[in-house]
Amino acid sequence: MTLNLIKLAVGIDDLSHLRKRQEQRLRLNRDGAGPSRLFIQTRNKPRRAQDLLDGGSLYWVVKGLIRARQRIVGVESEVVDGTPRCVLYLDPLLVRTEPRQHRPFQGWRYLEANAAPADLGADTDNEPMPDEMFNELKTLGLL
Repeated sequence: MTLNLIKLAVGIDDLSHLRKRQEQRLRLNRDGAGPSRLFIQTRNKPRRAQDLLDGGSLYWVVKGLIRARQRIVGVESEVVDGTPRCVLYLDPLLVRTEPRQHRPFQGWRYLEANAAPADLGADTDNEPMPDEMFNELKTLGLL
């Protein structure tokens, strides 16, 4: 059964900022031993990691809205400075999703497949609609 995760993109202004930050991380992770892999580290390993690898994605909350997702391609445990960590490897393709409001939280949360927002397509350099405009149209009941 496919399962997803949801996580806040802390310090990120919009999708283009997230994409640029991830491109920087990919360049920094390159050590000449092969292609670099995009990853994030978390404190706790998901107990349902196998379900995440069955087509699951990490959904990013940017400025209070779920805005994009990336497919989870690997989950590994490691110890960094004596502290257990979980490494989530992500597909570099950032897929825009239908914007959906989400309250702040710490860490990550599971997101069932039937509760995930619909895809809008691969991210481009142009934001489809500014967050402020989306929020206003949603408040007016036009979206």
